[in-house]
Amino acid sequence: MTQASLKPSVLFVCVHNAGRSQMAAGFLRDFAGDRIDVRSAGSIPAEQINPVAVDAMREVGIDITPERPKILTTEAVQASDVVITMGCGDACQFFPGKRYEDWKLADPAGQGLDAVRPIRDEIKERIEALFIDLVRQEN
Repeated sequence: MTQASLKPSVLFVCVHNAGRSQMAAGFLRDFAGDRIDVRSAGSIPAEQINPVAVDAMREVGIDITPERPKILTTEAVQASDVVITMGCGDACQFFPGKRYEDWKLADPAGQGLDAVRPIRDEIKERIEALFIDLVRQEN
């Protein structure tokens, strides 16, 4: 857990911060409430969140429309206990002492809703496991 907070902090990173990382952050916020600090960022942020990702999340009752793609910063990585990367390659910064996971997920960019649903569902499964693990570490 970060020194500034007694609760764990998770950063989700993908290239555009418009699909996978936003869906993951949306799921973790929904599951965790205020128990976990959730951030997302991209190495080359898009101008807006992928509308198909928004629709896919809306189908499961999670609204990610208020979110905006953000640039990945050193500060965001340093302030996080767990950094989950999703296809950002060498653009993702590495700092010792952080927990890193690289989730191999298809990119929803340019995909239709039928193709994005399985990506969303895989993200949800991974988030459920991550949430259980983080809550277990708290206790």
